[in-house]
Amino acid sequence: MTEDISKPRNLPDFAGLDLDFDIIDSHHHLFDLQAVHYPWLMDRQEEHFLLGNYDALKRNYSIADYRADADPLRVVKTVHVEAESDRDDPVAETRWLSGGMAKAGLPDAIVAHAWLHRRDSAEVLAAQAAFPAVRGIRSKPRTSATAHARDSVRGQPASMQDPAWREGLGLLRQFGLSWDLRVPFWHLGEAAEVCALYPDLPIVVEHTGLAWDRSESGLAEWRRGMAALAAMDHVHLKISELGLAGAAWDYLDNRRLVREAIEIFGFSRCMFASNFPVAGLRIGYVAQVGAIAHMIQDCSAWERSALFHDTAKRFYRL
Repeated sequence: MTEDISKPRNLPDFAGLDLDFDIIDSHHHLFDLQAVHYPWLMDRQEEHFLLGNYDALKRNYSIADYRADADPLRVVKTVHVEAESDRDDPVAETRWLSGGMAKAGLPDAIVAHAWLHRRDSAEVLAAQAAFPAVRGIRSKPRTSATAHARDSVRGQPASMQDPAWREGLGLLRQFGLSWDLRVPFWHLGEAAEVCALYPDLPIVVEHTGLAWDRSESGLAEWRRGMAALAAMDHVHLKISELGLAGAAWDYLDNRRLVREAIEIFGFSRCMFASNFPVAGLRIGYVAQVGAIAHMIQDCSAWERSALFHDTAKRFYRL
């Protein structure tokens, strides 16, 4: 019988687990397929999507949907991260989000998109920064689809070695913006080289460093990259998206990863992020929070508050 990978496994008994604390969700998405154009949801299938089949995401995901998923947790603030909308008009998503924020009460901050290697990068960054809620930019550099092909993109346009891309990344400082860094684990070492160029640029690594290879050799490379990034005080980490393509969300496997990641970066530079609705392909919102809270239940109240609230508040100026 084929395992249902949409259901998490090895979840502990949450009875008696304290979930009565303030949460800042530092990374989620909203979709409105009528208001914004999302090519990956509407036009084409993403060939190398991080969780495999994502047909269940091809629908509107509203603030009401988000609140229903998070209920009854005390999510006090959220950060919306750009959701791969039309790259020819990245400001459209920001405009749509900003138009409804005051009435809806969330999100409280936006991480928008801008290409960093193009001639109009400064112009787009200025347009995004003009929205008061925009705190940062997520602009994914060119990366390889597999670890074995990692060198195939080295030095290409929009790669982390591209001088134009590196110059564009430095522009974020002029607009008071942070950078959300998303690369798979086999590119973390290269990312650390880039982060070292701009010690005054606030940077946060997404999705626990995307440790997609849980073999000992894969985890060893992930640790090396994470340690190189954590050696720089301006680099932070999102404890998020622990799911794997083709596998169920496994508490025991993910607990090891989360504990190691926090040990590398420290609670004061780690922040919780739901990555909903994407993470919902593998685990429910409340179950995800419960699982991570259970993973750190031996830690202090201060440490739990740092992970679930304080670090995100400070980093995104909430």
